[in-house]
Amino acid sequence: MDTLERHNEIWDECLKIIGQIVEPQQFKVWFRPIRAVSFVDSKLTVEVPSLFFQEYVESAFLDVLRMTLKRVIGPDAQLGYKVRPVQNQPAMRVPGQRAATPVNPQVTVNTNPSANPSPFIYPGLHKIQIDPRLNPAYCFANLIEGDCNKMGVTAGSNIAGAPGKTVFNPLFIFGGPGLGKTHLAQAIGIAIKERFPEQVVLYVTGNEFKTTYMHAVSVLNKLTDFMAFYMKLDVLIVDDIQGLLGPGCQNAMFNIFNYLHQSGKQLIFTSDRAPVDLQNFEERLLSRFKWGLSVQLSQPDYKTRLQMLRSRAEREGVDVPDEVLDFLATRIKTNFRELEGALISLIAHASVERSRTMLELAESITENLVGEEKSDLDIGKVQRSVCEYFNISREDLLSKSRKRQIVQARQIAMYLSRNLISNCSLASIGQEIGGKDHATVLHACSTVSDLMATDKGFRKYVTDIEAMLVPSEC
Repeated sequence: MDTLERHNEIWDECLKIIGQIVEPQQFKVWFRPIRAVSFVDSKLTVEVPSLFFQEYVESAFLDVLRMTLKRVIGPDAQLGYKVRPVQNQPAMRVPGQRAATPVNPQVTVNTNPSANPSPFIYPGLHKIQIDPRLNPAYCFANLIEGDCNKMGVTAGSNIAGAPGKTVFNPLFIFGGPGLGKTHLAQAIGIAIKERFPEQVVLYVTGNEFKTTYMHAVSVLNKLTDFMAFYMKLDVLIVDDIQGLLGPGCQNAMFNIFNYLHQSGKQLIFTSDRAPVDLQNFEERLLSRFKWGLSVQLSQPDYKTRLQMLRSRAEREGVDVPDEVLDFLATRIKTNFRELEGALISLIAHASVERSRTMLELAESITENLVGEEKSDLDIGKVQRSVCEYFNISREDLLSKSRKRQIVQARQIAMYLSRNLISNCSLASIGQEIGGKDHATVLHACSTVSDLMATDKGFRKYVTDIEAMLVPSEC
């Protein structure tokens, strides 16, 4: 048979095999657009829509391609690529971030391309222009620096001066709720846009990334656009990365991470827990989160809390007496969010309740803050409440006993410590409850969650003890 005809026959045979291995939607998106163009000396050359398309196929399906080609052609099989001219393709449609507010980047034609164009952009295309989705209020000027976040602020300032060129890539920021993770991450993005306006910066949450990925997968040709869009970014900020659950979207993030990192682009992630404590994440993705710098944000000390309150009061244009600010900073110790919430609530009440002083209002407001009740909790108090409820000794709880009641009590103590105590790591919980490692604590929390969903009696145990620890306001 003529080699000019044989390449089509070979590729058709390959497609039959590949179609039985990969998912139908992936096959439709990543293999249907490929066309065979020649077959010479055991080398099959195929035409692909773009360099990005080639990079992704090789990254995601290398083993499948290698096995299939050897099966169809033989042990000496080789695969070559030819990129389809961009003028012969329809305009790329870039996916939006939210259905309600889609992002519509503008693609500019580069009429005078460089003699050595970058392999990481489409031939003939220049920068995309998008809304970075950054809140101007979350700038460095409004970020109070203290011992709780000093390392993160320092790293962020260095990144803003040379995005993608420091050792802090990726930057992984983690800590409990309300400690300023989102503020710090967005402050870096804002500073980069101020210093380098041409940089393409995007802020997105892990859940938003997952939602748009799922939409892209369900619509023909959208997945190619989705991947191409993210691989054109200079700075990618993903907030609450723990929401990125599901093998499909994690695989997409893995390939986007590799592409951007190898291209010298900046990656910033935030999470409510350290990389080692993330559940249901692929190990290869977790390993990449650890490549750069992981920074933990901790609870602010009194000096930092007071400074934050003063700064926020000034921004609101309200004169709050020092004794009131001191009272709030002393009573609320958990995080910045609860401090700001208390201050805004105080300002609102003070504007309508003229009969009481600001200090009296502050006392009333803090009494009703659930966060303040939680701030008094520690692992010891959780252990004592669990032991009291199940009528067992603390020695029994911390022992290696495998009796069902003791094991369940121990697991509930771990679960409640993880969920009720702010900024409490799995390692610290395990150390305090019998010297267990973080994996054991993780398993215990997962077991309790499962049992609460299926066993009403067990769920009552947990809710009863939780009520003992955090009484509801009457």
